[in-house]
Amino acid sequence: MNAYRLQPLRYPWPPMLFGIAIIVALLAHKFIATLPLGGDRWRWIAGLLLAAFAVALDVWAVKTLMDCHTPVLPTRCAQRLVTTGPFRLSRNPIYLGYTLLTISLGLISGNGWFLIAAGVAAFATSLVAIRCEEMHLLARFGIDFERYCRHTRRWV
Repeated sequence: MNAYRLQPLRYPWPPMLFGIAIIVALLAHKFIATLPLGGDRWRWIAGLLLAAFAVALDVWAVKTLMDCHTPVLPTRCAQRLVTTGPFRLSRNPIYLGYTLLTISLGLISGNGWFLIAAGVAAFATSLVAIRCEEMHLLARFGIDFERYCRHTRRWV
């Protein structure tokens, strides 16, 4: 298949994976056992600050993609290799934002299952989505993508 027609993903797995992780964390808290987090006041404030940072990171990443005229959806072909904005710091700032938002839900609610769910969802996203997206970007942009990978970490 032509590299310019190669799709990175068939389905938008990352939002689904994090959505499932959140649901599982809620169900585990209710039906299996509670994993309480201590320090109500600092935990709640830290959760709100982390949630604000996660949302700001996602908005910044989406705006950067739109400004560069490349699709936001992971099922669409990349038009340009975006290395500006939050993509200077992380190759996957949107997924990093999802992970931080899931952690912040755990801090705000006091449900420790969210912390485990965030780690599992991030790992699953790396396996299911990021590897496919990186193959797509490598096929589309070749040496430019390799150079970008050498200077920018996958997560942080």
